Amino acid sequence: MARHLDAVIGPGVMLLFPLYASVRAIESPSTLDDQQWLTYWVLYSFITLFELSAYKILAWFPIWPYLKLVFCVWLVLPMFNGAAYIYGNFVRKYAKIVYDYDIGYSNYSEEHKKVLQMMSLDARKAVERYIDRYGPDAFDRVIRSAEREAKKH
Repeated sequence: MARHLDAVIGPGVMLLFPLYASVRAIESPSTLDDQQWLTYWVLYSFITLFELSAYKILAWFPIWPYLKLVFCVWLVLPMFNGAAYIYGNFVRKYAKIVYDYDIGYSNYSEEHKKVLQMMSLDARKAVERYIDRYGPDAFDRVIRSAEREAKKH
């Protein structure tokens, strides 16, 4: 039984539980669980691609399935939240660099960057058009007005 532990436990840990948790994350209002499960599926996809491309080499390492199982358990279990850890400590830094470069954030103040990062792509594009048309000072007035409105409610 221990010899085939990865085949017995693996599908539940690597597929069934993450599928269930992903559906729950989609239905929840929080984005934190979305981050955990999207990151998990990206990492799991990379592991699968690695296995597919290096299967001949991995065949020489009988411990590989167990290493994969332990790594996926660490990624999945809520007590570890490994996928969120990897996202927060590694992926976010790279994604932020690419993201800033892709949308040309160099022209905006730090406050504008923070506001733009919180928006959807469509909203961000609309705000960028607004800034191009009326200038950054107009955007500052809109932000201050929104902050005043938020304090009222």
